[in-house]
Amino acid sequence: YASYQGMVEHIIVPYFRKHSIKLVELKATDLQDFYAKQLERVKPNTVIHYHANIHKALKYAVKIDLIPSNPADKVERPKKDDFKGSYYTAEEIHALTEAAYGTKLEIPVLLASFYGLRRSEVLGLKWSSIDFERKSMTINHKVTEQRVNGKYVPVVSDVMKNKTSCRTLPLIPAVEEELLKQKEKQQLYRKLFKKSYSTEYLDFVCTDQEGKLIRPNFVTEHFDWLLTKYGLKHIRFHDLRHSCASLMVMN
Repeated sequence: YASYQGMVEHIIVPYFRKHSIKLVELKATDLQDFYAKQLERVKPNTVIHYHANIHKALKYAVKIDLIPSNPADKVERPKKDDFKGSYYTAEEIHALTEAAYGTKLEIPVLLASFYGLRRSEVLGLKWSSIDFERKSMTINHKVTEQRVNGKYVPVVSDVMKNKTSCRTLPLIPAVEEELLKQKEKQQLYRKLFKKSYSTEYLDFVCTDQEGKLIRPNFVTEHFDWLLTKYGLKHIRFHDLRHSCASLMVMN
C-alpha cells in the first residue's frame, strides 16, 4: 500500500497537476504521453504499476459517474521486462560469506545463501522460531518497510507471501554455530548499552548493536556496497535465493 501511495502522491498526481489536465478532459493520448515520459527514467515494470493505479482509479470514476468511460482501457501499456536473475557459484558464495563475516550482513547473507530465504523472511526470523534441541527453524514472520510521516519504518507481519512460505527447515551445524554467536553478541550488547538498548525486538535474530531491527533497505544498500568493496560479482540480494536453488539442483 505504501508503495502505491508513493507512486500516486509523488509521481502520478504531480504530473497531471503540472499539465493542468482535469479528469473530465483526460484522454488516452494524455496517458500515453505520461507513460512515454516515465519510460525515460524508469523501467517498463514500474510504468505498468503506474498504469494499474491509474486504471483502477478511473474505473472507480466511471462507476460513480464522474466520467462516461475509462481512457486507460484504450492505452497500450508497456511490455513487461523479461528479467533474468543472476546467481553465485559455491566458490562465490564462500567468498561472499567471508566478506560479510563480522558485519551486520553476516547473518542475512548466511540465511539467504544456505536456505534461499527472501530478504523479508531473513529479517523476520525470531529466536522463538528456532528449536536448537530439535535442530529446526520455522519461517513464519517477515519484516518489510514503509514510509510513515516521511520516515521509513520496519513493519513486522505474520502474513507471509503465500501458503508455502510458512515452512520448517533443518538447522544445519554451520548456521547453528553462527546463530549461537549472534545470540551471545546480542546479550553482550544489551549489557553494554543498558537502558539505551531497544527491548522491542528482543525475539529477533537480525538486530544491530542497539537492539534495533536491521532495515530491509539497509540490507539492499549495504549488500551492493559489500560487493563493490571486495570486488565481487554484482548481483541483487534476492539473487542469493536463486543461487541457493541452483546449488541444490546441482547437488
